[in-house]
Amino acid sequence: MASISLKNITKRYGKTDVLHGIDLDIADGEFTVFVGPSGCGKSTLLRVICGLEEISDGDILFDDTLCNGLMPASRGVSMVFQSYALYPHMTVYDNLAFGLRVLKLPRGEIDARVHKAADILNMGQLLKRRPGQLSGGQAQRVAIGRAIVKQPRVFLFDEPLSNLDAELRVKMRVEIARLHKTLGTTMVYVTHDQTEAMTMADKIVVMRDGRIEQAGTPIELYTRPATLFVAGFIGSPSMNFFRATVEHVNASTVGVLLPSGGRVEVAIKEASCRPDDVVTLGVRPEHLEITSDTGEEMIIETVELLGIDTLVHGRIDGSESSTTISLRGIHDLAEGDLLRLRMPSASCHLFSEAGDRITDSAEG
Repeated sequence: MASISLKNITKRYGKTDVLHGIDLDIADGEFTVFVGPSGCGKSTLLRVICGLEEISDGDILFDDTLCNGLMPASRGVSMVFQSYALYPHMTVYDNLAFGLRVLKLPRGEIDARVHKAADILNMGQLLKRRPGQLSGGQAQRVAIGRAIVKQPRVFLFDEPLSNLDAELRVKMRVEIARLHKTLGTTMVYVTHDQTEAMTMADKIVVMRDGRIEQAGTPIELYTRPATLFVAGFIGSPSMNFFRATVEHVNASTVGVLLPSGGRVEVAIKEASCRPDDVVTLGVRPEHLEITSDTGEEMIIETVELLGIDTLVHGRIDGSESSTTISLRGIHDLAEGDLLRLRMPSASCHLFSEAGDRITDSAEG
């Protein structure tokens, strides 16, 4: 196992910087997930850690060892790609053993490592099959097993579940999380799926345009997003946003005026805003409450019945985008119905025009 330290990492292609001064520490044994939209630099950063891409500036350290310029084999890493890249003419056993044979390890050690990986991944019955006889989930387990047999200090995963259907993705998420608990090895995982990040990670690193927007535990990012981008990216369905104007600021609340004319008191510990500032008010769908008296009026446009939850989409007067409410259970609501909504003070977030968090909320 190994800790990883990235110090002021820059990656440049020609005159174009794709990574901008990345600073990040990954603890020994930690499961860290890089998440962000396509093109944000997360896969490039993973390849930099692996040694498949040379850095333009900065330092990479595994424990206290400087790894700049070291080949992947010298770093003690194993990488699992989006493409399984299995040898179709070889059995599962031979696919697992191939890299070890290249290293000229003793036959007995190779056999022991292969069977140990097969036991960990519950695929002992697959060892005599060829890739063409495997399901997508089985093929992915073989690709992971090929990484396990090398006994790396660090596992690197580059969107390994992208080729699987929804049901298999859920099952493999559980398998990889279980694998981490079993092995206790440092793992770095890249995905664009924030649900994967929330359910698997010890630490989430949200990236945007080659920079780190925020790094922290899943709960930290969910309850105290540092920027408007993180608030909108983490959470499914996404946080609702409303343009607003600050009316007053005191020790415990910030009062804001919505375009509809409605007023919301945001409970705070501290805030960095002043009256007349234009801000963005954020509130998650599960925190919006339906009331029978005063509140923001919303006309329902769409209702999604999910069984365990009901998602209600509509528009509040003056809002620039649709508003979503998440209700527990099944609710008899229909298009065209009028709802009144309350935004609980302690569950609201405020962001500046630049997109930075400007309040420390009462709940956070």
